[in-house]
Amino acid sequence: MTIFSISDVNTMLPFSLQVYYMKNINTEESDDEEDSDNNDTLPLHTEEVAGLIAKIERFSEDLAGEIPHCILLHESLREPLKQAGSGPAWKHLQQQASILGNLEHLALLRPGHCFVEFGAGRGHLAHWVQRALPANKRAHFLLIDRSTARFKVDGKHKQGAGEFERLKIDIQHLDLRKVPKICHEGFPVVGIGKHLCGSATDFALRCLAEQLPNLTNHVQSDSGIEVPRAEDQDTWTAGVGSQVLRSESQDWSRKGSSVAGLVIALCCHHRCRWRDYVGKEFFRARGLGCKDFSRLCRLSSWATCGWGRGRNGTEGHDPVGETTCPFESQLDLDVNTRVALGQQCKRMLDAGRVDFLRKRGFEATLKVYTDPTVSLENILLTALPRKVYC
Repeated sequence: MTIFSISDVNTMLPFSLQVYYMKNINTEESDDEEDSDNNDTLPLHTEEVAGLIAKIERFSEDLAGEIPHCILLHESLREPLKQAGSGPAWKHLQQQASILGNLEHLALLRPGHCFVEFGAGRGHLAHWVQRALPANKRAHFLLIDRSTARFKVDGKHKQGAGEFERLKIDIQHLDLRKVPKICHEGFPVVGIGKHLCGSATDFALRCLAEQLPNLTNHVQSDSGIEVPRAEDQDTWTAGVGSQVLRSESQDWSRKGSSVAGLVIALCCHHRCRWRDYVGKEFFRARGLGCKDFSRLCRLSSWATCGWGRGRNGTEGHDPVGETTCPFESQLDLDVNTRVALGQQCKRMLDAGRVDFLRKRGFEATLKVYTDPTVSLENILLTALPRKVYC
């Protein structure tokens, strides 16, 4: 007779019957009549794009300086990188090595945590996190993806020290508080993700910042920055504005998990949607609305679309770019200007995400985590709970 655990049974159930399924819990209804699920349906005209570019330039003046570089290499991937040679596998490993390095830099790469990989796919990032942890030290890995992936690597860890669990569910509908490992065992949660596309990042941020309390008792990391103490959950702050009583927080810490931090590599801003975006308040405060957002999302693709590059990736004439943007010749924008504007659009969209996290008790930052020759999508969003004095 086969015996299934509760988590096994829930994974086999239809989405709507899983205990951690709550429809649209990580999105919100939009009160904008012009809101659209598809940014590509919004027409772009030359004069509108010219006006948007002026807004981008004004907005960019408010953003603080250049995004700092934090390109790191975790020791556990040094040998695999040598063996990988060059090519796509090497590029993926380079990114994973830097993500692990940033986790370690923030003192989040430690046993006793529940690492939640959003948009896990085949589970490679969680795989390398587990390999980087000390042997025979307990940790839990929760892999979230709405699709079934072939050649999953988490199957290699069934007999290891790390406990791997995979949930087939859209992040949009995931109630982390009802996942058995999180609601019963009280692991501090670390959110991770590599190239979490478009609105999936916004779903994940809500999932972490609005469902679970923030772990706010800190220690010093090797780098000198203050980081959460994994073994002590006496104080935390949660919810919008972090308005939760200490007595209530102590009660929760005995029942469930808190968020120790997050490290997520961002991508595909053109796939963001106003309805799902966590930075609407940030945009509205600067006089930007749904239409501006949708146009920014479309123009954000200028950062990565490869205009001015030949098919072999070298600099050169690329006729595809001329047909992609019919107003390009009228605006007289060269390749470098278009790329810079695309990057500014991405920066604006990510600034709203940073603002969202900061208003919910986190110290959030953006970092360049890998060289653009490795990936043009090379921005990492990191966050730790802000220290609270009680």
